[in-house]
Amino acid sequence: MLPIHHMIDQAPQPVAPFSHAVEIDGWVFVTGQMPTLPDDPDAPLPEGIEAQTVRVMENLKLVLGGLGLGLENTTFIRVYLTEFKRDYQAMNDTYRSFFEPGKLPGRTCIGVSGLAVDALVEIDLIARRS
Repeated sequence: MLPIHHMIDQAPQPVAPFSHAVEIDGWVFVTGQMPTLPDDPDAPLPEGIEAQTVRVMENLKLVLGGLGLGLENTTFIRVYLTEFKRDYQAMNDTYRSFFEPGKLPGRTCIGVSGLAVDALVEIDLIARRS
C-alpha cells in the first residue's frame, strides 16, 4: 500500500517542501503547522503564545477538516516551543481548550532553539480514521 499525499486548499501554504498530510492505512500524519494565516502567509504572526497557539490549532483543524476529520481523530501531538519555560503553561491552557475534558491525545512537548517564520510554537499530529 502506497501513502497518499494531501495538499489542502484551505490550509496555509507550506513554508517548506512538504505535503500538509500523508495518509496510509487509515493513519494520517499532519505536518507541523505554523501560526500563519491561510489567506495571507506574509501577514505578521499573531503576538504572544496564546494567539499563536490558537492560530496553529485552527490551521491543524483546517488540514484535518480538508480530509473529513477533526481533532477528535487525533491520537498523538508534538508541540515545539522556542521559549519553553516562559510559554509552556500559557500554551497548555490554550491548547487544552481545543479538546473535550478527559479526551486529550498523547503528546510530547519539546523546547527548540528556533522555528520557521520566527514562530513561538509549531504543532504536528497523528490522526486515525474511524
